[in-house]
Amino acid sequence: MRRSIKKVAAGLLATMMIGTMLTGCGGGNKKDSGSSKKETSEINIGFSQVGAESDWRVANTKSMKSALTAKNGFKLSFADAQQKQENQTKAVREFITQGVDVIAIAPVTETGWETVLKEAKKADIPVITVDRQIKTSDDSLITAWVGSDFKKEGVKAAEWLIKEKGKEKGDVNIAVLQGTIGSSAEIGRTKGFKEGIKDQKNFKIIASQTGEFTQAKGQEVMESFLKQNKDIDVVVAQNDNMAFGAIDALKAAGKTPGKDVTIISFDAIKAALKKVQSGEINAEFECNPLHGPRVAELAKKIMKGEKVDKIQYVDEQVFTKDNTTKEVINKRAY
Repeated sequence: MRRSIKKVAAGLLATMMIGTMLTGCGGGNKKDSGSSKKETSEINIGFSQVGAESDWRVANTKSMKSALTAKNGFKLSFADAQQKQENQTKAVREFITQGVDVIAIAPVTETGWETVLKEAKKADIPVITVDRQIKTSDDSLITAWVGSDFKKEGVKAAEWLIKEKGKEKGDVNIAVLQGTIGSSAEIGRTKGFKEGIKDQKNFKIIASQTGEFTQAKGQEVMESFLKQNKDIDVVVAQNDNMAFGAIDALKAAGKTPGKDVTIISFDAIKAALKKVQSGEINAEFECNPLHGPRVAELAKKIMKGEKVDKIQYVDEQVFTKDNTTKEVINKRAY
């Protein structure tokens, strides 16, 4: 039983006991009119965000804050982990101490959460994970997850590349800028892409290293790739900010992004779609950051005691120069 329901039950029991005593003392049969249900009052929710390492993450934070407002029935406690899991663990423990109704986490990595999530479960606080997933030995520690099918994104990228370069006779040399190692996005996109190209004997991943989802690190790693490998045909950047860094590095090396080197990226933020339109990025695989409304809806249902699906995928699409118009870009919310 959820904490809110427990509180109501405790209140009703106390009221019944008081009513019984009053009846024995000549107090009559007055019904309690002061009890209230949690679903009609403010929901206290604590949200631990990875940080602000990318434009995508900033849009994700904005979506969460916009949905979890007092006007929408929420009291939000927000904690920026600055990309450190220890900060997230500390924040979750603080949420538990505060006695929030729901905890939401956009985790830095998938593992290392068992202990603190058991503490949340002991406190009877449901946990919703956002964007990246958490792996635990006890499935009940997570109530629901909202995010993207990262492996499917990787598979889609592989399928697109096979259509574009699958018939080439020579080797297709691929460099991969991975996201934060151990994060759901990195794991899923890496696995999906590798599985997708496994039957293409001429596709060779000649370099792979984390760019930590940041533009500066993406540029640094791409510069290193170019020093070690003269013939890079394709760059797969696991987010847009790393793609921007790779583009800067390629230009500095005298190469034309999108022409001399095929660029594949993930997220599809507005700035990246402009580069698709200009031809600097060849294909964008959307990762929708607007999770706030879905999280708000889930939190309300959970607090009412309603059953919710554990996996909540968001809708996404693929962008190339053919379908990336000025109108599409202008309508983009992130």
